[in-house]
Amino acid sequence: MGVWDLLLVGLVLLLGLCGVLVPGVPGSWLVWAAVMWWALQDPQPVAWWVLVGATVALFLSQVVRWALPPRRLRPNWAGRRMTVYAGAGSFLGFFLIPVLGSIPGFMAGIYLEERLRLGRRGEARAAMRSALRSGGWSVLAELFTCQLIAGAWLGAVIWG
Repeated sequence: MGVWDLLLVGLVLLLGLCGVLVPGVPGSWLVWAAVMWWALQDPQPVAWWVLVGATVALFLSQVVRWALPPRRLRPNWAGRRMTVYAGAGSFLGFFLIPVLGSIPGFMAGIYLEERLRLGRRGEARAAMRSALRSGGWSVLAELFTCQLIAGAWLGAVIWG
């Protein structure tokens, strides 16, 4: 697979990761489709194992999302600003504290946005819990899974 093809797959993966944060965009399916396209274009065992792992991870992610308490969604689980802060915190956490940092990074992003908006620590914590209950946990589960898949793809491309 050529460099331009890999860049295109990486771009679709990035679009899928951002799509997880945007309501109505099938971000996880874009991530899976990019990995599938890569595996079909580069038929090596590592590519197929990444595809199988991505399929299993997305299936487990859906099971976890269904097992979570029902979402009490408004038209959007959060405002645009909160989505940007949560996504940026998750991505920073994913790289600063490898892999598992995504979860506290996501929560820290929501807390920071609420702290800037509300000004008080207690109110920001309450607003963060409310945002997580009203759909944030579901978004976090899907985003974390897609980050794992993108990381596995990047590792397979670099070292495979």
